[in-house]
Amino acid sequence: MWNFRFFFNSILLGVGLAMDAFSVSMANGLNEPDMKKNRMSGIAGVFAFFQFLMPMVGWICVHTVVQYFKMFEKFIPWIALFLLLYIGGSMLIEGIKGGEEEESHGVGFKALLVQGGATSIDALSVGFTIADYGFVMALVCSLIIAVVTFFICVGGLQIGKTVGNKLSNKASILGGVILIFIGIEIFVTGVF
Repeated sequence: MWNFRFFFNSILLGVGLAMDAFSVSMANGLNEPDMKKNRMSGIAGVFAFFQFLMPMVGWICVHTVVQYFKMFEKFIPWIALFLLLYIGGSMLIEGIKGGEEEESHGVGFKALLVQGGATSIDALSVGFTIADYGFVMALVCSLIIAVVTFFICVGGLQIGKTVGNKLSNKASILGGVILIFIGIEIFVTGVF
């Protein structure tokens, strides 16, 4: 099973799972256009960590308490919707209130953790798709997903920063709208 197909499929899983984190990273870059490289790495690292963690948690659930996870699975779109609507709404309100006089401090650590959880919660179900892997293969697959997510998120942050510099005070509004849209998209695809 350690073949080209395993690595290729793991990379594709990483790309697919990272799309929500990419969009949220763009929103974060919009909100903080003067972000430094070490902060970008930290933010991308949080998203990569969650994208690593969730498939492993799903894999563990399949091998231990699968019946309980199945009951929880229907709530995943609702949780992601609530979390992203909250964060996006907060950004939107802050942008509308006219935070242009204040210097943008970017997303806080707690909000970043919520974003990481919300954008990766659907990756729990990936644990089902990799359930036939042994522990080491599931671990390697999850690590590949994390590495792919990291680089995709750095790209999203860079794009957001570039656009954010051009939009100045409207970037927070656009970032909030993007997060709200992502929450709705996760909900609609998860429920329907």
